[in-house]
Amino acid sequence: MFSLFKKALGKTNETIKEITREKKTKLTKDEFETILLEADVNYDLIERILAPHSDSINKMQAFNSLISIFRYKADLKLSDDKPYVEMIIGVNGAGKTTTIAKLASLYKKEGKSVILGAADTFRAAAIEQLTRWAERLDIPIIASKQGHDPSAVVFDTIDSAKAKNIDHAIIDTAGRLHTHTNLAHELQKMVRIANKALATAPNRKILVLDGTQGSSSINQAKAFNEMIGIDGIIITKLDGTAKGGSVFSIADELKLPIFYIGVGEGSDDLIEFRADEFINAILDEIFV
Repeated sequence: MFSLFKKALGKTNETIKEITREKKTKLTKDEFETILLEADVNYDLIERILAPHSDSINKMQAFNSLISIFRYKADLKLSDDKPYVEMIIGVNGAGKTTTIAKLASLYKKEGKSVILGAADTFRAAAIEQLTRWAERLDIPIIASKQGHDPSAVVFDTIDSAKAKNIDHAIIDTAGRLHTHTNLAHELQKMVRIANKALATAPNRKILVLDGTQGSSSINQAKAFNEMIGIDGIIITKLDGTAKGGSVFSIADELKLPIFYIGVGEGSDDLIEFRADEFINAILDEIFV
């Protein structure tokens, strides 16, 4: 697992190496500030991280300051509900469809049955892509034509999962409509219909954020949270950016659990987020 976090932070750590040149037992506050800024940690957060320390900081002090960012109450909403219904939310291009495939693959490996719902009916390409993943993973999918009512797909997916006694139902949603208001109304309707199909649904509303956008994705996350209330986050493409430090800013601003991190394009390239391993994967490149 730890090596996977190293992979996820490859480009971030390359940038850190260029700054530090060599590992040290201690850094000055200015040196540590420069590293955090280059990794795309929010400046105000950096000031709070550094405030308790004197002129220098060692590895243990750095770890304690960074891990404290994740010490907020986060409801993981885990349950034995069947089907366990998850709505996957995020803008187009964030890696939403691939993330759904990765989640499905993960559940299958755990011996669970899965069904997909292609409720991003705004884009024909989204339906086609998710259908291809379903075929590749050999799992059922509920899909319709472009322009079809997405809430109907939500209802049919949950209804089918109930009828077939399926463990997990994962539902794709539209990333962008013509206006912010249209998107909000559509997502809110989908949540209502899911709840009508099954009283416990959706169990989790998961937001997919593009890691290459860094801290700029925070406003996007806040907007979706205001629309329907987000239960947690999956960060994709982190291995393709030097902005790995944005994870700290995202956690600090949103106070939501980070469920997984995407580290590639394959169906297995999804790792459970563990704050301590994530932090150590960065600090090991800085401190002796």
